[in-house]
Amino acid sequence: MKNFFQSIPLSLEESAKMDGYNDLFILIRIVIPLSLPAIATFTLFYAVGHWNSFMNVLLYINDPKKWNIQILLRQIVILSQGGIGDSASVGENFVIPPQGVKMAAIMFSTLPILIVYPFLQKYFTKGVLAGSIKG
Repeated sequence: MKNFFQSIPLSLEESAKMDGYNDLFILIRIVIPLSLPAIATFTLFYAVGHWNSFMNVLLYINDPKKWNIQILLRQIVILSQGGIGDSASVGENFVIPPQGVKMAAIMFSTLPILIVYPFLQKYFTKGVLAGSIKG
């Protein structure tokens, strides 16, 4: 973010100050619209990190009602390896394949990020590249 804000030309700020605008107007009308790619990229990285938070919940939250989706999916995968299922309705020999449950859990946990990403994609590519280019 720092490199992106430093890459915004000072001439834009100076021309806005010559037109009589104050710092708040320059921030709201010039700097923030130009920095939308960096903000969208940072937001996506933060959202993915927060969505995938696993260890903090595992260590600090003991109430199963307050667990996040990652811990619940872990519990489902662990229980699927023991052969859960309603054996009365499907028969005693029926066992849910653990690999199928793992794949469903992975798909379910990545689905929200896959839904959000196309809306941020146009900003994402600009934001990742803009902070890395020196010039």
